[in-house]
Amino acid sequence: MAAMGFVVLIVLMTTLVHYYLWRRLVRATTAPGPLRRVLTWATVVLGALIPLTLVGSHSDWGRVLVWPGFLWLAVMYYLAVFLVLLEVPRAVALAVLRRRTRVLVPVGAPEPREEGLNRRDFVARTAAAVAGAGALVTVGTGVRTALGDPVIERVSVTLPGLDPRLGGLRFAVVSDIHLGPLTGIGHTERIVRMVNGLQADVVAIVGDLVDGTVAELGPLARPLRSLESRYGSYFVIGNHEYYTANGPDEWVEELRDLGVRPLRNERVEIAHAGAVLDLAGVDDVTGSAGGRGPDFERTFGGRDPARSTVLLAHQPVQAVQAAKYGVDLQLSGHTHGGQMVPFNLIVPLQQPLVSGLGEVDGTQVYVTRGAGFWGPPVRVGAPPEITLLELRPGG
Repeated sequence: MAAMGFVVLIVLMTTLVHYYLWRRLVRATTAPGPLRRVLTWATVVLGALIPLTLVGSHSDWGRVLVWPGFLWLAVMYYLAVFLVLLEVPRAVALAVLRRRTRVLVPVGAPEPREEGLNRRDFVARTAAAVAGAGALVTVGTGVRTALGDPVIERVSVTLPGLDPRLGGLRFAVVSDIHLGPLTGIGHTERIVRMVNGLQADVVAIVGDLVDGTVAELGPLARPLRSLESRYGSYFVIGNHEYYTANGPDEWVEELRDLGVRPLRNERVEIAHAGAVLDLAGVDDVTGSAGGRGPDFERTFGGRDPARSTVLLAHQPVQAVQAAKYGVDLQLSGHTHGGQMVPFNLIVPLQQPLVSGLGEVDGTQVYVTRGAGFWGPPVRVGAPPEITLLELRPGG
């Protein structure tokens, strides 16, 4: 039922956006006739392409659609954004042209018949050209960003009460790798190479590693076997692990075989320079509906409150519960930093932080933008990221 509701929502939204695009890019710029009919049918086909791509991206027939489908999704989005931004200038331009015509025509005289391209056509076609060029340039730049090397963000976090001997402990944080139909093994190999180059003490993979089953994507995950760190590599489940056809459990076992330890509502001790840090991980809130979500009581019950704690939790909103258990620092992903501006303005409706370091109810939270992408292979205003986070003792 949830999947059916998602499909219905996508179809409805896609229909509305494509109707708007048809009004502005086809109806407003062409006269009735063969050209308008061709462009109208092209709009219908492109509109149908998006839900077909989302539904069939993991099937044999659907894989041929993923590149054109997801690229059109991004172009559609930015066409709509640019056209909406141009609505006011478009209306102003039409008003100015009408006013100018009334000034030139004597009062009471009929308005002269316009030959060829009239003022409304000129404004509509100019707006369409500007929106089209803006969308194509934006998406082209976004593709290059999404498929390029992640940015290395170096962050120092001061934790009050941190044992001074733990100062300098370094975490390589990576999230939202999203192995899937648009990524190859080179995507994983590059991330592993960049993480290993940081020479971190702990590698933390905070969810949304995959968009498919082990059978589909197992070979793409194998480079994770080569991750290097002093105290090991750890993983927590994200919402997309629950969306795979076989659920998250098969990926939990696959990662164990690859030498990455899943933390499922549990904690481990990281012994460093004669001191101990609690490293904990909880399942994503998506599993709560099936009784397999985060269990903070199980994770933190009986722990030594004198120890500092770092929690791996996929969604920043989980910090609301983490704060009740005295967690010092939570490492999260999920938001992609918005991935494509202006989606970053919508993220705060669901999450307390979009990206970077912040605080939720006294618990510090670092949100990485993620190293991959979901849906369109496009990132605008939110480049992919791998974080080297260093702990510092505070007062």
